[in-house]
Amino acid sequence: MTGDWRMDRIGAALRGENPAVLRRLTSGFAVIGDVQFLPGYSVLIVDEPDVRRLSDLPRAKRLSFLSDMDQLGEAVERACQRLDPAFRRVNLEILGNTDPFLHAHVWPRFEWEPADVVGKPVWLYPRERWSDNRFRLGPQHDVLREAIGSELDQLRSGT
Repeated sequence: MTGDWRMDRIGAALRGENPAVLRRLTSGFAVIGDVQFLPGYSVLIVDEPDVRRLSDLPRAKRLSFLSDMDQLGEAVERACQRLDPAFRRVNLEILGNTDPFLHAHVWPRFEWEPADVVGKPVWLYPRERWSDNRFRLGPQHDVLREAIGSELDQLRSGT
């Protein structure tokens, strides 16, 4: 996956040009992460490019964003449980330290993670994990993408 859609992730999603989009949700877009060293890593991005923080949203949309984050977290959890018996849990984070728009990270965590980071924040993984081509999102993640998307569909339909 290449292209300048990464320079405007929200605009690209709104135009239907962001290939990482899994599903359109009420307050934004569920996208699969650019790196997959923790398979299933996903992000909820708000659908308004000028919204920088959760408190920028009116209360109703703020609650909608948090509900969508919960749904994406549960979808990742269900998909990862099904695909990897070593799945442990998901971590949900709204940080906003790098990208200038509101987004929430959904990090699956696994028993097979290295002992020195398994109980620590994902951000303490060595920098090379983030840029290693082995973990770059690609066609090898199609099964994972489909599993998370299917779980989102089921959660949204109430099944």
